[in-house]
Amino acid sequence: MKGSTMKSATRLLSLYGAMWRNSVTREMSFKVNFLLWIVVELLWFALQLAFMSVLYTHTDSIGGWSKWEVVLLVGCSNFIQQLFTAFFLTNLTEISEHIRTGRLDFMLLLPVNTRFLVSLRKVDLGAYVNAACALVVIGYAGHRLHLTPSAGQLIGFAVLCGAGLTVHYSLMFLLSGVAFWTVRAQGIVFGYYNLFNIARLPDSAFPRGAFKAFFTFGLPMLLVSNVPSKVLVGKLESPWEMALLIGMAAACFGVSEAFWRWSLRHYTSASS
Repeated sequence: MKGSTMKSATRLLSLYGAMWRNSVTREMSFKVNFLLWIVVELLWFALQLAFMSVLYTHTDSIGGWSKWEVVLLVGCSNFIQQLFTAFFLTNLTEISEHIRTGRLDFMLLLPVNTRFLVSLRKVDLGAYVNAACALVVIGYAGHRLHLTPSAGQLIGFAVLCGAGLTVHYSLMFLLSGVAFWTVRAQGIVFGYYNLFNIARLPDSAFPRGAFKAFFTFGLPMLLVSNVPSKVLVGKLESPWEMALLIGMAAACFGVSEAFWRWSLRHYTSASS
């Protein structure tokens, strides 16, 4: 059993390596487009940081967060968002096209997990560059805050960023599955992508109520980058916040997997 699992994992890694090489070849065929998107994303990131700087010319604190704490939060939010873009965004927005054109029929016949294939077949290399820039901003903000995170804090930060990435992936994968009935679902998918902006705001800035509850337990945007950032800046009020983010990540992934399997059972192919 253990040997079979290892063999399956090795096979998936080998397949992912092949898809990675194919993505690199494709990206390098259009170098100007590759560089342009890096610049556009960096300008958008700089605009977010500039907006926060403007806000802090009128106040010293937002929800108990200082200027450089919020800069670190924005950097964390952008880091998770760029990792999501690097691995998943292009693939998830193409699911509706796979269904409409019949390419999904072909993928279902391949001897590999279909969810793995539709989720990871393409890579956005420029997003890796932007994710690295976000890490630089996090590091600089930490320097301005005189932070000296321990190994445990850094590991916790990495694990929680992974949980936040899982939340984003699972929820957008779930929305992409709507295309089994609507054929086109790009509007829904990109609508969710725009909600990422909520993740760069301190959760304590929102008053208790239906809005905060929804974006904590329904669409947990307020957990995705707030909890990892709190680990670094020492604002974590309770370990339950970490448990909540990890629990929501597991729940979102489980729901998306159940919905995917249910959708496939009711899928009748593009030719039907």
